[in-house]
Amino acid sequence: MTDKSDDNPLAGAQLDTLAVRSGIARTMEGEHAEPIFLTSSYVFDSARDAAARFAGEAQGNVYSRYTNPTVRAFEQRIAALEGGQQAVGTASGMAAILSTCMALLKSGDHVVCSRNVFGTTVNLFARYLAKFGVEVSFVPLLALDEWRAAIKSNTAMLFLETPSNPLCEVADLAAMSEMARTNGCLLVVDNCFCTPALQTPLALGADIVIHSATKYLDGQGRCVGGAVVGSQQHMEEVVTFLRTCGPTMSAFNAWVFLKGLETLRLRMDAHSRSALELATWLQQQPGVERVFYAGLEDHPGHDLACAQQSAFGGVLSFSVNGGQQEAWNVIDAVRIMSLTANLGDAKTTIVHPATTTHGRLTPQERASAGITDNLIRVAVGLEHVDDLRADLQCGLEALR
Repeated sequence: MTDKSDDNPLAGAQLDTLAVRSGIARTMEGEHAEPIFLTSSYVFDSARDAAARFAGEAQGNVYSRYTNPTVRAFEQRIAALEGGQQAVGTASGMAAILSTCMALLKSGDHVVCSRNVFGTTVNLFARYLAKFGVEVSFVPLLALDEWRAAIKSNTAMLFLETPSNPLCEVADLAAMSEMARTNGCLLVVDNCFCTPALQTPLALGADIVIHSATKYLDGQGRCVGGAVVGSQQHMEEVVTFLRTCGPTMSAFNAWVFLKGLETLRLRMDAHSRSALELATWLQQQPGVERVFYAGLEDHPGHDLACAQQSAFGGVLSFSVNGGQQEAWNVIDAVRIMSLTANLGDAKTTIVHPATTTHGRLTPQERASAGITDNLIRVAVGLEHVDDLRADLQCGLEALR
């Protein structure tokens, strides 16, 4: 007879099962759904027990700034989905990036970062980490020769997101991981657009994966949070930073993200199907200059996306004839899509990147990243695609 206490029923389980079952630790109450532990602190059995837990000599909760059962359940689940040894939940996606950098970089280190990352990520590296003596070089995501040329003897980290925001450029993760290994630096990948439902960067050689849980991991635009996933060695450093500086995920938000992960695969497949249909339709519309979506066969990253992703995600961008005013006219004319900068929601969102998500960049920085004034980003939600197509048609009629 098999001793169930020695079995791991999730060993070798598929992503859909891990998304529902991993991270569950039932209490003596026998609850079926995961509980929310809304507590700031924990009671110890004795003074000796308290001392041992604070010293890290005994397992157990200490303080919810860095140990909380609900947050831990989320961390275990996202680590299982990404194939990482450990994960750390944070207060936001940007807190995840900050925590990773503060934990694993030091003054005098050098970072090579894709020029095609989220605008606030550029600001974090260029304006704030630079104050602490971390040097940063920005290079085009797809220019491998420029990545190689930018690496120095003190380069400690390569940072990128793929597909990129908002042009959906696709990085060659296998090539980037080989470059990182050859030069003795970490490869950190923001996997926000794909999630582990569509892409697992660790399996392709990345060292660390970053998430804005606010986006697709939640899936309904309810809460703000982030996650870092990687080896136990690296994550212990991130936990130490979290314990000291406190960019902590709340227990309630962690519970919401746990519920979001249960339907992640279903949602990502639906987002991807509708986005591909809309992107294909947009290519045929007068007034549309170009559509940026890796699912299109003429997209420069299409073949690579087919190789390292299981689908193409829910975000697309397109440029219209004219400039900023024409793009604004299209956005203002839609009636169903929500004008907001968030993405990964059940509700489709539309935004003008040059004046919102990338608005804090200089005109030169935006031009280098390909963020033109006539560019519009759409994060396709879960509404019926026919209604979304009709809504975009109303928007495009504003160009006539």
